[in-house]
Amino acid sequence: MWFRPPLALAVLLGSLSVAVAQSYHIEDVVSARDTALVQLKPATIAFSDKPAGDDPDAGLGLIHFADWATKHPTEKKFLALFPSYTEPTIGKARDGAKPEVEKLYMYVAQARFVLDQAPNTIGLARHVTLDFLERIDPAIKHKLISAADVLPFTDDAGIGNQNPDRPWCTGRATLICIQSTYALEGKIPLGIMLVNRLRESPKKISDHIDFQSEFSALSPADLDQAGLQQLTKLDTPIEGALEQDIFRVNQIMKFGKFFAVFQDHPTDPGKTVVTAFMTLAIKAKVLDEKRGYEKVPVLRNLVPADVLMGRSSFNSGSSISAGLPQYARNEITTVAGILAKDVAAK
Repeated sequence: MWFRPPLALAVLLGSLSVAVAQSYHIEDVVSARDTALVQLKPATIAFSDKPAGDDPDAGLGLIHFADWATKHPTEKKFLALFPSYTEPTIGKARDGAKPEVEKLYMYVAQARFVLDQAPNTIGLARHVTLDFLERIDPAIKHKLISAADVLPFTDDAGIGNQNPDRPWCTGRATLICIQSTYALEGKIPLGIMLVNRLRESPKKISDHIDFQSEFSALSPADLDQAGLQQLTKLDTPIEGALEQDIFRVNQIMKFGKFFAVFQDHPTDPGKTVVTAFMTLAIKAKVLDEKRGYEKVPVLRNLVPADVLMGRSSFNSGSSISAGLPQYARNEITTVAGILAKDVAAK
């Protein structure tokens, strides 16, 4: 299995010592957004990543994109790559391929925690730097690029991902554009090498993830206050947001997003409620690749869906190669700790 979630959470703050990271802990709940703030203990993060009320495919904690869009339209509006996103049609008139709709599964994580500082004093724009991203996970290598370096959206990886409202990496006051690479760790590269030897297809699986994204800070004027209050299920003013949009990935994913909303605390003006979301669109074909692996004893634990969800002996460490759910929890915990440390340093 080979994947990189953005995503995903590599959009927030600086470095963090182990001691600071351990000051926060995850509490798994049915729905982070439905957790009453009075129930949130200090240094506690309410976290959920299972489709509440749905029947996730094979118990993986994923939901079909079409079901997600129908059952959770507010999530889809704000957490898809852009509001009008639909599953794209790929394979158009190339090498005799027949056009087909690229089916996607969604991984949706949500988290909520409280900071001991008023949201309008945090200064989100100052965090939109390359240094800020690089210190989140040393295994992920980043470099700044310009809008001119964004690859064309003409191949299967790009089709459907071009933003209809504005070109990526343009049109926002506080924004950087990033090229990133993650080299898979532990036993996964060895497994990929074995898979490539056994595959009949000339197209080889890569042992690293390449992706392009933009990272931005949004002011209250940039945001749909009423719509986001529906998303967070909290009706206090929204003072800003941090957003990372992964619009091109070389394999496994179609897109990813990290979105953190900073709101007034309903009863304490000196505190901030942070509601963070991580969404990844996983290609259905990846999850369907099972039979070929199960036929080879050494690869039975490399079934992509199992590795993706952290259920394989090939998973290792605490970063991306640990599997998506564990990585998301680790990153959210780190993010919360960094934010708290940043607040305390002021």
